[in-house]
Amino acid sequence: MTSTEQVTTGERVDLLQTLRRHRGFLLQTVDGLTDEQAASRPTASELCLGGLIKHVAGTEERWMRFAVGGAEAMQSEEIDWVGQFRMAEGETLAALVDRFQQVAAETDELIGTLDLDSAHPLPQAPWFEPGASWTVRRVLLHLIAETSQHAGHADILRESIDGAKTMG
Repeated sequence: MTSTEQVTTGERVDLLQTLRRHRGFLLQTVDGLTDEQAASRPTASELCLGGLIKHVAGTEERWMRFAVGGAEAMQSEEIDWVGQFRMAEGETLAALVDRFQQVAAETDELIGTLDLDSAHPLPQAPWFEPGASWTVRRVLLHLIAETSQHAGHADILRESIDGAKTMG
């Protein structure tokens, strides 16, 4: 498959539809919030809803850099391990959601062009098995899990803020 040929059938569609569904849950959870509510930390956790949106967008963007160019591409930008989960002074929920949606659109477009069997060695990190490689397919599965997990966190935070629930 060439890098300009789009493939939007079969397994690829299933993976993208699942990722889109969990992104949708996350976005539904922050719908209608003020910036103050999105920045609040209503539980014992340090997490806030705006920070979760920021984190999921950044994570998806980094993993897609990996899918295209491997560990070096993934690590080409430094990560603010604490700040990625918080809304910084001057950040708005609307801007964070816009970036999230832009990253999602870029991922969706890119996935149509990548070979799902293409693999790269993982970066060296204590949480990765030394010498392991991940395929583009495995990256997508990881993004689905990551997005789903954080949509669940977001649902708990939203319920703590105003009682709203994404599901139920």
